Amino acid sequence: MDQVFSHHDHFDADELIDRLPRKGAKNYVSSATVYRTLREFVDAGLLKSFQLEGRTVYEHDYGYPQHDHLYCTRCRELFEFQSEPLTKLLEEIGVEHGFRISGHRMIIHGVCRECSKNRRKKRKQDLV
Repeated sequence: MDQVFSHHDHFDADELIDRLPRKGAKNYVSSATVYRTLREFVDAGLLKSFQLEGRTVYEHDYGYPQHDHLYCTRCRELFEFQSEPLTKLLEEIGVEHGFRISGHRMIIHGVCRECSKNRRKKRKQDLV
């Protein structure tokens, strides 16, 4: 619990297990306990989970504002953002379709600024 809630980041179960004490060390927790506890945290509304490239990713939910994500397919970094225009657009779409929206999950895939810079420098046509 301390490892999950001591800082805000996105993580999967394996990353969390890597941060925990190893077998035989004080406060060791088995991987089965980690997986079970993560499911319980999601069910309790303390964490959100979503699928990203075949793995389940977790993030804080309780008391954390609604946000969306940009995902860099090169460096695999997940960036959070909030957009008031997007929120308004979703509300308008809900009204238009007679739908009361309770939440949403958006992950936009692409290449981040840093990876774009690095790629441009390596292309032969950019070095001419």
